Amino acid sequence: MNIKSNRQAPMVLGALTAVATLAVAIPAVYSQSVVKVDGSSTVFPLTEAAAEGFTKATGGKARVTVGVSGTGGGFKKFCRGETDISNASRPILQKEIDECRKAGIKYIELPVAYDGLTVVINKQNTWAKNLTVAELKKMWEPTAQGKITNWNQIRSGFPNLPIRLFAPGTASGTFDYFTEAVNGKSKSSRGDFTASEDDNVLVNGVLRDKGAISYFGYAYYEENKNKLQAVAINGVQPSEATIKSGKYTPLSRPIFIYVNAKSASNPAVQQFVQYYLKNGAAINKKVKYVALPGNVYNSVLARFNQKKTGSVFGGKEKIGVKVNELLATPKD
Repeated sequence: MNIKSNRQAPMVLGALTAVATLAVAIPAVYSQSVVKVDGSSTVFPLTEAAAEGFTKATGGKARVTVGVSGTGGGFKKFCRGETDISNASRPILQKEIDECRKAGIKYIELPVAYDGLTVVINKQNTWAKNLTVAELKKMWEPTAQGKITNWNQIRSGFPNLPIRLFAPGTASGTFDYFTEAVNGKSKSSRGDFTASEDDNVLVNGVLRDKGAISYFGYAYYEENKNKLQAVAINGVQPSEATIKSGKYTPLSRPIFIYVNAKSASNPAVQQFVQYYLKNGAAINKKVKYVALPGNVYNSVLARFNQKKTGSVFGGKEKIGVKVNELLATPKD
């Protein structure tokens, strides 16, 4: 982890000390228990960091495996009962709710961080540093396929240079959210782009081509900001402050873990989720994600401890979610 200034160092070290302090309090009640997690590539670094801390805290007696198959792919496994926890960069959708219901699986919906989908371009791109949502739509909507292929078609004055499009795969919650926010309908997108569930593939694609553009979670941009540049959307740059305040709209969103309610009775799963939420702010800081307010983690932890199942979103994607909405009573 890079500590950016002496002023920040005590805060970061203090947060990590809090994580280490909790480790002492976790009872060793496991016998090589395995907690199975899969899903979103965006949520992966956060859950992986929580898993590493928890494994150390239990002296290796509990192990957490974290896979990456995209939000949609993760929910498929989750609703088949193959995983204990599903990482998700969007709320569970109605079709997934129905699949879980058919399999008799109830779930506990837990927001764990904020994210801001970050549109990125090549460092040599000097013309597209600020785009409007309307221009993003013009670039990405289904009718653009095979027609909008050059930058000069996006705005007068842009160069006559081919647009190279890179984006998360269609099983990704990031893809779902971006298409809903920009094109008005989830999964509504042109199809002639290079798709990958691996955000590093998207980074490298933009890195190699002056005319390339992509989007992914804010933390992946932070990791690669020396290689790429972020695009301001409607004049607002993505940052921890603009994401948390809601100014970076419509591409700011909460991200989640979903816990199988039956698995929540497993001591290893229970203690892992409690560890994750009690240390939410410190873990977010460690991986450079945007933490929820501290009181929100307390409320989310109470939801988990009380095993309140269901979702607050009614099976639909929602743009511009506020903190108080995350804390509404979930419905099965």
